[in-house]
Amino acid sequence: MVMGKSLSDRVLATPSAYARQHYLYVQEIGTLTSMEPHISSRENISSYLFLTVIQGEGYLTYRGKKHFIRAGDCVYINCRNQYAHESTAEHPWTLMWVHFNGNGADDFYKAYQEQDRGSIFHPANAAAFTDSLTDLFGLMQEKPSLMELSAHKYLTDLITLCFLENRAEAGEGRELSPKLMQVRKYLEEHYQEKISLEELSGLFFISKYHLSREYKKKYGITIGSDLTGRRISHAKSLLRFSDSSIEEIALLCGFADAGYFIKVFKKAENMTPLEYRRKW
Repeated sequence: MVMGKSLSDRVLATPSAYARQHYLYVQEIGTLTSMEPHISSRENISSYLFLTVIQGEGYLTYRGKKHFIRAGDCVYINCRNQYAHESTAEHPWTLMWVHFNGNGADDFYKAYQEQDRGSIFHPANAAAFTDSLTDLFGLMQEKPSLMELSAHKYLTDLITLCFLENRAEAGEGRELSPKLMQVRKYLEEHYQEKISLEELSGLFFISKYHLSREYKKKYGITIGSDLTGRRISHAKSLLRFSDSSIEEIALLCGFADAGYFIKVFKKAENMTPLEYRRKW
């Protein structure tokens, strides 16, 4: 790692065994202001990095591609891959960052990638990210009771912001978005009926393969799983707030028969519909 002159303030954390097993946890968090060009290069680190450029500009090299980044840009990457970032000489930057890992970190990032969200994005609300990082930094400096649980919350909030703010869709994806919303509304209104991918493809004039791929990309769930989840949710309501039989509920919620309904319900809830009715 080559470093130019810089001013930095950071906290290096050593999470407890409990936090490593149960939480998202901070490995390192801090701020850096470059006084001259500053290059940092790493690889094969079991960590995820989120950083935001507060001012100035520079370059991020990730997975063999070099990207120009500037004030307001955010970066969310897997540090098992080689990466490097460097400030420009003309406009040295100030960064805020956090290295983190833990329970769920791999799954969050996998879901993020599956939705084709970029490693670099420019959010409409950059203040939400800097505020969250500032609060987390303060927490790690003060080390209050329940610090690790609170850090888990801040990291979860930060990742959620990445999903919410990095929603830019280009070209065909942007044009298809309203139609995907119509598909989702159709599922909610017609969950009681038999619905196939072929039927949806014909109704909305989208190839079934393209529809399936883009729906998963936009909503993070397959059409089949989304439909099943809606049917189970409506079944729960009927189990709790009606006297309808299991057979009646199965038909009312779009299941072919009671046996299949019980099988799907048990897989989703780890209990039968009757057990759910008794417990809730």
